[in-house]
Amino acid sequence: MVFQPTCYDVMSHTSPTEKPALLGGTPVVSEGPPPWPISDAVIASVFMRLQSSGAWGKYHAEHTQELISTLQEQYQTEQVLLTSSGTAAVELALRGLNVGAEDEVILAAYEFKANFTNVALLGATPVLVDIDRESGQLDVDQVAAAFSARTKAILTSHLHGGKVDMVRLRSLADEHNIAIIEDCCQVSSCAKIDGCVAGSFGDVAVLSFGGSKILTSGRGGAVLTNRADIAQRIRLYNQRGNEAYPLSEMQAAVLVPQLNLLEERHQRRMVGAEFIREVTRNGACVRPFSQRPNTIPDYYKLGMWYDETLMDGLSRDQFCVAMRAEGIPIDSGFSSLHRTHARRRFRQVGELDNADYAHGAVVVLHHPFLLNGQQAANQFREALDKIQEHATILSAALIPQSESGRD
Repeated sequence: MVFQPTCYDVMSHTSPTEKPALLGGTPVVSEGPPPWPISDAVIASVFMRLQSSGAWGKYHAEHTQELISTLQEQYQTEQVLLTSSGTAAVELALRGLNVGAEDEVILAAYEFKANFTNVALLGATPVLVDIDRESGQLDVDQVAAAFSARTKAILTSHLHGGKVDMVRLRSLADEHNIAIIEDCCQVSSCAKIDGCVAGSFGDVAVLSFGGSKILTSGRGGAVLTNRADIAQRIRLYNQRGNEAYPLSEMQAAVLVPQLNLLEERHQRRMVGAEFIREVTRNGACVRPFSQRPNTIPDYYKLGMWYDETLMDGLSRDQFCVAMRAEGIPIDSGFSSLHRTHARRRFRQVGELDNADYAHGAVVVLHHPFLLNGQQAANQFREALDKIQEHATILSAALIPQSESGRD
């Protein structure tokens, strides 16, 4: 059961008197943001065993197979292909669906840049649709208008703690015989949608084990599918006398024990996120992404909408600089795809007003901070209050951030 904070669980804060760190005050988190990866005794013991067994230098040993078996069980999937990164996993998923020149792939206009790039790499055309203004996810209501005779796939991501309405998207895709690639690079198997694990709705799903991710091996990823034809195409492309996009035995070895710790850390992140939702409920300049009913989120990042009109014009980028100076690991969100790519490279459906808004309004809080639960929420609120009280001075003191990437 996930602990739900009540109003008396969260600190009662008074107007701060301390200056922000950027104006000479003491940072709220004096030691800075929590490190990631965490220094775990269990991981240290893995490296000791790898050294003594020599498995760290082998092409194939027991660790990759153990990882594959564990992922098969967690996601109830038949095929797991380990890869060198989540980005490589997306490319391989597209190739597994035979996406190529003259095809179209539907994506949200607010999306990770590499997904757009992977589609274009194969000669296909990204087709951009808008996102939902509250959840920040692909707006499934906009997808049908994007279909054409050239549509080969829908590539959709669960971003910043939000969840795409995969039940409706799956139904729509099946009606039009369109494949789905479900990008789960920002969530783990703890994330659920209508009782099913996120990653189980697509024809193919992708995972990432990058250095900042919830499960990390520095680099790495995986492709998951129940379709033998997809897996076979990927293997044929990937096998060139050896694997072109491999995940090593050493990487697999450090991932397996993290999977055993996943649920406990997931619950801690959930508590931290719920406390932050509580302390930002009334009049804060940031508002967390809304959650769909019947979902269990997972927080690689906690996405929030930033409102600079409540901060005397302190820009989003200035706000992030000020929060990071307080030891709060918060950054601007993605640049929307239609704002950063030449118009000739994609097809646009509709006005993309919400993606335009996201381009300048999304901020993201990184997951290690959430592990500290109520303490994290109290620190977040304290930093927020300091910056809001001194927003006018901070706006004048900070050099404006470049706008060159916003068009």
